[in-house]
Amino acid sequence: MQLQPPPNDMDYLIVRGGRKLKGAMKVSGSKNSALSLLFSSLLTDEYVEFKNVPDLEDIKTSSILLELSGKKIFTKGSEYNIKTISEARPEIPYELVRKMRASILMAGPLLARYGRVKISLPGGCAIGVRPIDIHLDGFAKLGAKIELESGYVKMSSHRRLRGGRIALKFPSVGATENLVMAASLAEGESVIDNVAREPEITDLCDALVSMGAIISGAGTNRIKITGVKKLVGITHRIIPDRIETATYLIAAAITKGKIAVQNSAPSHCRTVIEKLKESGMKIEIKNTTITAVWQRPLKPVDISTSVYPGFPTDIQAQWMALMSSIKGRSVMSETIFENRFLHVAELRRMGADLKVAGNKVFVNGVEKLSGAPVMVSDLRAGAALVLAGLAARGVTKISRIYHLDRGYENLEKKLSSLGADIKRHKYEN
Repeated sequence: MQLQPPPNDMDYLIVRGGRKLKGAMKVSGSKNSALSLLFSSLLTDEYVEFKNVPDLEDIKTSSILLELSGKKIFTKGSEYNIKTISEARPEIPYELVRKMRASILMAGPLLARYGRVKISLPGGCAIGVRPIDIHLDGFAKLGAKIELESGYVKMSSHRRLRGGRIALKFPSVGATENLVMAASLAEGESVIDNVAREPEITDLCDALVSMGAIISGAGTNRIKITGVKKLVGITHRIIPDRIETATYLIAAAITKGKIAVQNSAPSHCRTVIEKLKESGMKIEIKNTTITAVWQRPLKPVDISTSVYPGFPTDIQAQWMALMSSIKGRSVMSETIFENRFLHVAELRRMGADLKVAGNKVFVNGVEKLSGAPVMVSDLRAGAALVLAGLAARGVTKISRIYHLDRGYENLEKKLSSLGADIKRHKYEN
């Protein structure tokens, strides 16, 4: 696979709002789970197969990175078959790291397998600094020597990594994934405290155990790993995307519709489901299908983001769009990222009454949002603007939608199947 040019930032969406969305849609595999699982294939030379992989720009970038690292990938729909064809090149270039911060998840597997890795520092991003010091502190406790050189991190160990005790200063999902993968091939036992508890962590640990790793405690705040010398190939099905699930449930609420989200994992979305119920939505759960039904005018509900199982920061923007369309006052508190309110200015262009004070946004819901030209600043902000456009009066033009292509598979097609008037366009020269 050849290095591809950046995604076309000239695509845009035209949304004509005012339609009640009704029908059923199937949620895709989890983006965040798929990224760490694809990189876990670096821990073995054996054949690895993943099912339910979403078709996203971040997945394409991950595939390029894996093929630069000695893998050959064969795809058939949502199935990814990964075969080793050469020894990995333990260097991850800036050109790819800048496109996708999750590239840092290659560091743990490469360091564990080859005793060295050189990776570009990711830098900042639109929603916050998100430093990798938590990753590096953990690798150091596993015996890695760490050097910073010209914008790159160089890590090495003269022998196998060794088990250690690590206490994360924040329950970072990425750091937890990276360190669990590295510790799986380390010598001896590792204990990692204050780890992330997200379902994506459990999904990764389940896959690693199937590969022969010895891991306990996934889903709690302490994970224990006893390192092994070798991991084997597996076939593994990726869990449903809980953020996509929540986004479509909110789409039912904001358009006063009825949407059945199929192939979902209801237990992964409990906090959002409870907030929707609190607002007045009827939620029906049957096996892997969650149906959200609007029956009467909704009421405003405050949220405060927190680590899992709290309210996801990745749904804060979408919830703000919903609250902006409901008469009454509500408060959004963001406790995870320091700069995740860039969508506020764009929602204001659509008539939302929003006031920012520190890490809070005070929402005074309006009777009707209005269509306007808006611009996407990050993935979840883009989803919020699409939701607002679906509910707004008139036409909304949404630019820079390449952000959306990173995390939502076939967004406009799925929404169109539910009755939305939404179309993708390209600028003409």
